[in-house]
Amino acid sequence: MSTPGFPGGTAVSSLRVYDWEAADGLHGGTPHVHTASSEAYVVVAGEGEVHTVTPEGVAVDPLSAGSVLWFAPGTVHRLVNSGGLEITVVMQNAGLPEAGDAVLTFPAEVLDDAEAYAAAAALPAGDGRADAARARRDLAMAGYLELCRTVQRDGPAALAALHARAARLVRDRAGHWRQQWEQTVGAETDRTRRQLAALAGGDPGALATASVVRGEPAGGEPGFGMCGRLHTWRWPSA
Repeated sequence: MSTPGFPGGTAVSSLRVYDWEAADGLHGGTPHVHTASSEAYVVVAGEGEVHTVTPEGVAVDPLSAGSVLWFAPGTVHRLVNSGGLEITVVMQNAGLPEAGDAVLTFPAEVLDDAEAYAAAAALPAGDGRADAARARRDLAMAGYLELCRTVQRDGPAALAALHARAARLVRDRAGHWRQQWEQTVGAETDRTRRQLAALAGGDPGALATASVVRGEPAGGEPGFGMCGRLHTWRWPSA
């Protein structure tokens, strides 16, 4: 019996959004953009906002317990914590965001230098991770605030420039990502295709392999994610 993957080849994590004050006086996480994956927020507690930049411009969406919001790759997003904001994050393409699908909105000169970007995005092992995560957030905020000013002044062309920089940064990883995707999302899609074909012929198909899987907490202290402290789970391999 094969172990089923998490539904749809997605992944979930529990996020307590940072309450660190940023340069604009708001409190929250690190602005970034995903190059291949969509993302959804299910708010479980607290209040806040998600600030986004798309070709339609800069926008702010309020968040409170019960809110559900999602966005496509290419959407620059930043979480703002107005008080106790906790979110269940549903991430498309499990494994890709952890492999570098997310690009932080550092200033242009950092995005244009792959080594400088890697150094700015990395967090040290052991002590000092909180300070490093906050410094990383602040550097991304500098680029983000400049991006917002430029988009408001010049329109979508400014966002297109960020997208081009992000694509150059991840270009060499895309082949490996495709392999990961084929083994997870692609495999899940093929399973459903085969099952629908079987059912159309009156065949139970994969129903005989029914099983239940429990995700185990990763353990230890919550990690320092881009937007806040993260609780994650260990997923069995499909």
